[in-house]
Amino acid sequence: VQLQASGGGLVQPGESLRLSCEASGINFSIHAMNWYRQAPGGQRDLVATITSGGSTNYVDSVKGRFTISRDNVRRMLYLHMNSLKPEDTAVYYCNTVTRGSNFWGQGTQVTVSS
Repeated sequence: VQLQASGGGLVQPGESLRLSCEASGINFSIHAMNWYRQAPGGQRDLVATITSGGSTNYVDSVKGRFTISRDNVRRMLYLHMNSLKPEDTAVYYCNTVTRGSNFWGQGTQVTVSS
């Protein structure tokens, strides 16, 4: 299983970014997919989840600003982030659980700063 995340960068507060995660080595369409983030000195926290059927769930701090989506044909996972805040600064990881194990992408840095 390989998860390749991309799309991070440096943005100002209020701006937007779209993160992408390309999956290989799994039957992508049948797996729930997740985005986590880890701020400097912090733990890795769940941000958003999308099930195989497309149902979504978000941590309260990003509700109304972030949207998780997936393209099962292209085997891609996305995180659309709007109205970014400095507290969103973190390394963002895509994740899935399959065959009883957690699999992680390499992480992509998002920095929100004026």
